[in-house]
Amino acid sequence: MNILDKIIKRKKLEVAEAKSKISVEKLKDSEFFGRPTFSLKETIKTKSGIITEFKRQSPSKGIINDKVSPLEVVSQYEKFGASAVSILTDKDFFGGSFEDILSIRNHVNIPILRKDFMIDEYQFYEAKSIGADVVLLITACLSPTQVSEFTELARSLDLEVLLEIHSEEELKHINKNVDFVGINNRNLKDFKVDLQHSADLKNKLPKDIFSIAESGIYNEEDFIFLKEKGFDGFLMGEYFMKNENPGNKFATFLKSIM
Repeated sequence: MNILDKIIKRKKLEVAEAKSKISVEKLKDSEFFGRPTFSLKETIKTKSGIITEFKRQSPSKGIINDKVSPLEVVSQYEKFGASAVSILTDKDFFGGSFEDILSIRNHVNIPILRKDFMIDEYQFYEAKSIGADVVLLITACLSPTQVSEFTELARSLDLEVLLEIHSEEELKHINKNVDFVGINNRNLKDFKVDLQHSADLKNKLPKDIFSIAESGIYNEEDFIFLKEKGFDGFLMGEYFMKNENPGNKFATFLKSIM
């Protein structure tokens, strides 16, 4: 059983437990459920194009940074020009929580991506209830039919959809309602990073869809390589989070690529 299989096995139990405690109707009564969402499509075009990330840990890297708070980091990301922020809400493998989004929602005016392993309709109502604007769908753990159904549900909740792929086989998961296709430079099954593989796969995407390069961007050279290959946006987490002050690292990085 690879790490993705382990995560999904645990996620099914987690979702079942959440359903038993809080109904969808209760989620709809939350403070943020009815708020107008921010559009990542707009901020990708008008800001830096970088989706920054708040991530404490990962299965492949262990603890990355558990000394800073979401609010202090995300406020700096927004200040220096991030197009959006990705927040890990998986607890067991990434050290995240819903509170990481709830604690910043009223303090930032950029889109928030709920980054998690979405396998059940219930999770989309959760995302809406905690103030997310965008959700991630990972093709490695979903069928094309599930992607289509989940995308339709997300759109009905005014949530944009970032569909993550890693192989040519997963291109069949793309449908006309997906807002962005993210190509993960890191294989979720063995965590190896291959930027050239992502660049080659980018050429096979529909021409009119926003493309996001995800993960494994470790320096300015990596970013420039992917930018020159035509990616519209870039999701970067570890590169900033492994520093004592992720916000300042982001600001320094932006200056180096401009």
